[in-house]
Amino acid sequence: MNKSGKIRKSDATRARIIEAARERFRKEGFERTTIRKVAGDAGIDPSMVMRYFESKRGLFAAAMTVELRIPDLSGHPRDKLGEALVSHFLKRWEESEDDSLQLLLRSTASNEDAAERARAIFREQIVTTVARLRGDAEAGEVAALIGTQMIGLAYARYILKLPPLLAMPRQAIVRRIGATIQRYLTEPLVADQDISDQPSGWRKPGSIE
Repeated sequence: MNKSGKIRKSDATRARIIEAARERFRKEGFERTTIRKVAGDAGIDPSMVMRYFESKRGLFAAAMTVELRIPDLSGHPRDKLGEALVSHFLKRWEESEDDSLQLLLRSTASNEDAAERARAIFREQIVTTVARLRGDAEAGEVAALIGTQMIGLAYARYILKLPPLLAMPRQAIVRRIGATIQRYLTEPLVADQDISDQPSGWRKPGSIE
């Protein structure tokens, strides 16, 4: 076998392992999934899985690689940016055969590795998109606020499957959620000094009394 043939075989083996891992993680979650089970599903020796991915965490990270494929919206009508983003995310969720995004979202609540993968996707794909559209120092905060809308929408519609949201036409969601995203993308954030003091007893998330 020539070098190019070996590379193609290696790529095919890697892809088969990742597909087997995604299915196993989907069925059993991170904790119950083992390298041996994934290897069995892929029809290879466990040592091959370790050769490609080094550990279960490495395998999980590869299986949870998610490309949001956010389009370049720099030339899009500025008053339609919010709707364009929501429309893209709905299409990504509902029309793609790749369900790694849904699997990642399901895993974030109970697995720190999944949560870190989600944070990496946020930093590398969403923050950069917002920075291109806004071009200001608030891009990180704006991206986080957009994340609250999109993650909440995805969880409610595709994980919890709330009936009113399932019944809502896609275009209605695009208009309604898009209006909120639009404000985040094009209007200044409320300045800290304009926000009233927090109510009595409020604690910052993650703080310890």
